[in-house]
Amino acid sequence: MSGGPRIAVFGAGSVGCFIGGAWQAAGLPVTLIGRPKLSQDIDRYGLTLSDYTGWRVEIGPGDVDYRCGPEGLDEAEIIALTVKSGDTGKAADEIAAHARPGTLVISFQNGVSNVDMLEKGLGGRFEVARGMVPFNVAYLGKGQFHKGVAGELYAEQRKGTRALAEAAGSGPAALKLSSDMLGLAWGKLLINLNNAVNALSGKTLQDELRRRDYRRVFAASMREGLDLLKRADIEPATVGPISPHVLPRMVDSPDWIFNNVFLRQWKIDAKARSSMADDLAAGRKTEVDYLNGELVGLAERLQRDAPVNRAITELVHKAEAGAPPLSPKALRQAALGG
Repeated sequence: MSGGPRIAVFGAGSVGCFIGGAWQAAGLPVTLIGRPKLSQDIDRYGLTLSDYTGWRVEIGPGDVDYRCGPEGLDEAEIIALTVKSGDTGKAADEIAAHARPGTLVISFQNGVSNVDMLEKGLGGRFEVARGMVPFNVAYLGKGQFHKGVAGELYAEQRKGTRALAEAAGSGPAALKLSSDMLGLAWGKLLINLNNAVNALSGKTLQDELRRRDYRRVFAASMREGLDLLKRADIEPATVGPISPHVLPRMVDSPDWIFNNVFLRQWKIDAKARSSMADDLAAGRKTEVDYLNGELVGLAERLQRDAPVNRAITELVHKAEAGAPPLSPKALRQAALGG
């Protein structure tokens, strides 16, 4: 294994295993820290990574350092945090207790408030940077993790992130740097509003996006979000090839245009689904409060309402409690009232 900063991926589920595995395949020293179930699978089968382009890499069982406790944090020069947003406070406590003060912690989490929570929980003893993961990763079982959509990893421009980006190189392990990570975080959040729609549909991303009523709900939630961000004087950055100001109109286009033009341009394969759909399928609490719920909170701070995103948040909580998937028409009626 070649040189580079020693990395601990803390919260190594689907996204964390893909990121950490890609970095290891690029020659970086990586420790994965996560759940016992994944540890057992990877100890048995190793780590297999693939993506929508046909890229594939296999790392043998004996070559993956996957741990279930926080002990590996004390060896890390960089901690890539990929825990669910609801576990950020607990993760901060573990980092504070086990990692070396001054270690760079990069939040590769959904939502926009995790960095503030980390800085508060770590009490200024660690360097905290914002990151962004604009793609979905599906766990296919037997240690196989598949990146089903296009997108490159981003992190805030810092000395430590520059060193990581240089060591990671190009290809699936690449890390891009930005000086507008907050704008990118809001831009990604607008795209991630589809996570809830996808989870409520019970379908793959391709199948969900082919149905206009599902897309109407997604488009309406984005429009509501854009209006709130404008009132708050926040400019979301473009994540991917399409401006967030244009995306709702494109998503809301008729099926014959969207399916034959726009969907073909998006690099989404048949295996792709949202992380929120995975959480519902596994019976885990979702991150909806940090996505749609983030806009509900922003609306409250602006003394306004966010009826679409509030309705979607409530529907996801009902799904967490066991409510079945919704048909396109049923979701449109429940979220938009028509």
